[in-house]
Amino acid sequence: MAQINTIAVIGAGTMGRGIAHAAALGGYRTILEDLLPNALRKAESEIRGNLDKAVELGKVSAADANAAFARLEYAGSVDEAARGADLVIEAVPEEMESKIEIFTLLDKICRPGTILASNTSSLSVTEIASVTYRARKCVGMHFFNPVHKMKLLEVVRALETDEDTVETAAEVGRRMGKEVVVIKESPGFITSRINAMIGNEAFYMLQEGIASASDIDKALKLGLNHPMGPFELVDLVGLDTRLSILEYLHKSLGEKYRPAPLLVQYVKAGRLGRKAGRGVYEYPEQPTAHERPASANASD
Repeated sequence: MAQINTIAVIGAGTMGRGIAHAAALGGYRTILEDLLPNALRKAESEIRGNLDKAVELGKVSAADANAAFARLEYAGSVDEAARGADLVIEAVPEEMESKIEIFTLLDKICRPGTILASNTSSLSVTEIASVTYRARKCVGMHFFNPVHKMKLLEVVRALETDEDTVETAAEVGRRMGKEVVVIKESPGFITSRINAMIGNEAFYMLQEGIASASDIDKALKLGLNHPMGPFELVDLVGLDTRLSILEYLHKSLGEKYRPAPLLVQYVKAGRLGRKAGRGVYEYPEQPTAHERPASANASD
């Protein structure tokens, strides 16, 4: 198993800063990268706030929180962040082109033994790894939002991922406090594949007027013991992210994953969820899409 001391996280969006939080709390020197200084400042403030909240709730000691925060560093370029890292976790938007671009760059920058991980929730890690000369050292590490609270990590074995890389990624996840499942690559993995179908069916039901969004959410929470309803969850994840996953699953697995027309309409209207101030529900306390600074690396 490879020795991991330094982790670089590429992209300081919602997922990237959550992964950086977990990595630093797990004892790793952690470098968080984003092209936009505002994104890094927001990430630093949010991580500090989440650590303070954990201390307040008694989940983390003040000493451990301060030590984790001290392990965090920030970088304005991929080169600066990744060059000396033992593990690089990419957390850019869920678009194959973006991930391939990052992995191509990382393969040139990083040492030959550096492990490259993608935080993709549905895309082919095999395809992403194919642009590198280190496919055996490429792996999927699918975290869940919010990363500092959610316990699951899916470690995804691509076609050529070697056993040492899988074991290393799993051990890193455990040190971050995650429960780890190791799976063979398949479109949507475990959770995204099932969750996308549930959420898509909920949109079809809403479109058909079977029930209100709030009643559909209530039914799944109280009747099926889901902690969040499908519309509450999609607003948190982002409707654009969910649509991207469904489009990929539809292409890969067939007609049963065709995105509901209402979901497509919402995305076209800019109703992207909490990050935009409105999705299925309205969030008046959140900035609207045109008010928010866009980060090229924001992975919401």
